[in-house]
Amino acid sequence: MSKLDKDQVIEKFTEAYKSAHGKTPTVEAKGGWYSIDGGKNVRLSALEEMTNDLVSSGSDTKTVEKKPSKSDNKVATKSKTSKKPKGKSSFSVKDYWQEKIMAQNPGSKLPR
Repeated sequence: MSKLDKDQVIEKFTEAYKSAHGKTPTVEAKGGWYSIDGGKNVRLSALEEMTNDLVSSGSDTKTVEKKPSKSDNKVATKSKTSKKPKGKSSFSVKDYWQEKIMAQNPGSKLPR
């Protein structure tokens, strides 16, 4: 494994990021970790991989960013529909306890 020159890697990443996104990124370095635009902290080798991805994909990054958001919406709607009961059982814990309390103490009030 070769040693990476941090200045060269950051410079190449900045150029690739600027060409892909149209703006210069803010790169913060803390103890060997690098944060891009206040995002997740990554190591220098991951920064180099991100540079290669930006260079190879070019302007395709905008379409890649749009696709996950659509799939996230589909996943969210699927999870909402899967949480609904499908009519298998009409048992309710709340109703069970209300019936139990009223059976034990016929004149009592139910809790809020």
